[in-house]
Amino acid sequence: MKPTFEDIKQQLKAKNISLSYQRLKILEYLIENRCHPTVEMIFAGLHDEIPTLSKTTIYNTLRILEEAGLVKEITTEDKEARYDIATETHGHFKCESCGTIFDFSVDIDSIIPGDLSRFVIKDKNIYFKGLCPRCL
Repeated sequence: MKPTFEDIKQQLKAKNISLSYQRLKILEYLIENRCHPTVEMIFAGLHDEIPTLSKTTIYNTLRILEEAGLVKEITTEDKEARYDIATETHGHFKCESCGTIFDFSVDIDSIIPGDLSRFVIKDKNIYFKGLCPRCL
């Protein structure tokens, strides 16, 4: 289930995170643009509406949202940090041609090797790259 703007506002209030206008607009951008945006994309998308918005504010807001468990940072092979509003376990596919990142369902727990049974796993990611149907 995709979180709504109101759902996340309530989660922020429950965690005592102040709801500044800039934070709410960044959050709204993430919900409306489920393309796994970079900080640059968020900045460009909000700059006309909030000309005083800084990249530092975006980074700080994303850090706060990530610490609250409301956003997940994903890093692609080219060391590009992107942000995902969908925090439930799922995989990612990046098209090498258009750069779009797609979500897909996967039961990651079913593919964890038994060799790791004594390890503490803090993060699980499945990432594929190739060509999407549109770019074939």
